[in-house]
Formats: sequence, structure tokens, C-alpha cells
Amino acid sequence: MADTLTITDNRTGKQYEVPIKDGAIRANDLKQIKASADDFGLVTYDPAYMNTASCKSRITYIDGDKGILEYRGYPIEQLAEHSSYLETAYLILYGELPTKDQLAKWTRDITEHCAVHENIKRMIEGFQYDAHPMSVFLAVVGASSTFYPDAKNIFDEASRRKQIHRLIAKVPTIGAYAYRHSIGRPYVTPDDELSFSGNFLSMLFKRNEAKYKVNPVLERALDVLFILHADHEQNCSTSAMRSIGSSHVDPYSAMAGATAALFGPLHGGANEAVLRMLVEIGNVSNVPDFVKKVKAGEGRLMGFGHRVYKSYDPRAKIIKRTADAVFEVTGRNPLLDIAIELERIALQEDRKSTRLNSSHGYISY
Repeated sequence: MADTLTITDNRTGKQYEVPIKDGAIRANDLKQIKASADDFGLVTYDPAYMNTASCKSRITYIDGDKGILEYRGYPIEQLAEHSSYLETAYLILYGELPTKDQLAKWTRDITEHCAVHENIKRMIEGFQYDAHPMSVFLAVVGASSTFYPDAKNIFDEASRRKQIHRLIAKVPTIGAYAYRHSIGRPYVTPDDELSFSGNFLSMLFKRNEAKYKVNPVLERALDVLFILHADHEQNCSTSAMRSIGSSHVDPYSAMAGATAALFGPLHGGANEAVLRMLVEIGNVSNVPDFVKKVKAGEGRLMGFGHRVYKSYDPRAKIIKRTADAVFEVTGRNPLLDIAIELERIALQEDRKSTRLNSSHGYISY
């Protein structure tokens, strides 16, 4: 049996054979279906990309019905348990986990690019102290293209590789400096002797001590979070970066656009929206009334799973386990009790088949 789709156009009575490859048909193949000679032809309409493939990728596999997430064939649970973020980044880029020597070289390649130009520091200082860190971050990432004009050589493999190293290395530094600026503390120089996540913690929280002492629990928790967010198919920010990059612009400009997409409360900003929601609720006793308002259409319940997962988000289980270990070190945030109660009541309503106006993110952790 041929892998084709037979389409009958009831307007004209004509039949068309459309090839099927990898479970998909090409949208351009529908242009031949016309009602008249001057008709443009059929187009597909899918404004939310709910059933549209924009590329072929072997990086991430998701089975939303079964709650499965894999990078390059490796279950996310296995990577979160046994790998580091830099190992996972290497896996995503090259298709296989690195050997010991490959990981050592990869780590050196990243580490040597962690520092940022002094003018970038001054650029960050030009923002208001209360500027949103993501706004600062996307501006600085976009401006980075002015510091690395070689990034425009996008067809040069060695140049592309160097920009990858720079972006992975400098993103934590820029993020940490945006945070330090917001709290009025001096910037902390990257420490080559620390791990990728340990160095980020140092740049965020180091005070006057000669050497920042990294708590291994917090270091591992941050590494796990980086692993869980390393890739997630053609999501909003990834699609934005691919679309911008298709113009052959430098990767820093494309990354700035992707950052802007990630900023939104229906994407990466959902986590911030969850915290704002919990602060708004204020107390565990207020949770039932809040859920009632959401059911009445007077608000939105932020943080109840990604829409692609129909059973459960496998990342949430890992985050819960990791968060429990973190709370042993840092103590329990009072907002957590509100989150847990909100989760309990909302899931109770879900079992009753009550429709809640919700959005994704991680409610409890």
C-alpha cells in the first residue's frame, strides 16, 4: 500500500494523491487543489501550531499521553539522575553523551568564555534598579552581537561553534549580573574552579568571602533544573529563534527574540505568574474562594501542567523530589503551603470534570 493520502475536492469532484512521509503531508502539496484556474490553492490554517511540523528533529521526543520526555533517546529521568547540565548540552548538540576526555575539553571550551566585556557591565548599570531582569537580559544578549562581529559568519562551522560556547557560558553571567544590579550589589567575577552551576550560584550570592562555598544540594538542584529546561521540542521560544535565524541573522539577535518569547506568562514567564498568583492568594484559607473565582471565569489558574502532557509532566516529578532536598537546606517557603493546597483542590475539581481556566508552569515547585 502506497504511503499517500487521497483527497476528494467536493467543490470540483477532482481527486488528488498527496504523499505521506514521517506521518506528515507537505502543506505546499495542497496548493494544487484549486476550485478554479485563478485560485491560489488550499492552505492550512493552524495559528497555534497545534498540528503543524516545522522541521524534522532527532533531539527531543515527547509522548504527551504517556508523560514521556527524552533527549536523543535518553529518558529525562535518567539524565536528571546521572548527568550534569554540560553533559546534557553536549548530548543535545552532538547526539551522544561525551567521553571523559570529550567532557573535559567541552567544559574548558565553555569555561573560558564565562567572563563578559567590561562594557556589558556598564550597559547593565544603565538600567533602572527595578528593571525586570528578563528585560535587561534580552537587551544585553541582543547587544552582544556588537561585541562579536564574527558571529555574522553563520556559514562558518568554527564560528558557529564558538558562538555556541559563548552563549552557553555567558548566559548565566548576564543573568547573574542583571540580578546583582537589581539588588545593588557588585558583580562577581566568574570562578573557573567551580562547576557550571556552582559558578552561577557564586555570581548570584557571593558576598565578601574570599572563596564562595557552594552547597552541593543547591548546586545539584540547579543543574537538574538546567537539564529539565535544556530542550522541549518546537516550543514558542525555540520556534521564535528558528524563525528569526532563518533570515541569516547572527545567533545573539535570534536569541534575544527567543528570550522575548520566553518572557511571556504563557511560556517561561508562567513560573513568575505562579508566584504572583500565590502572593495574591496570601493564605491557605483563601484557596477555596480563589478556585471558585477561577471557575466563575474571574481569573486564571496558573501552573497546572504543560498542554502537551495529557497524563503528567515528567519534569514535575523530578522537580518535586529536588525541591524537597532543597527545602531541607533552605527551609520551607510559606508560599509552598498555599501551592500544595491549591494543587489539592484544583485536582479535586479536575476529577469532577470541572473546567478550570488554567495555564502551564510549575505550581508547587
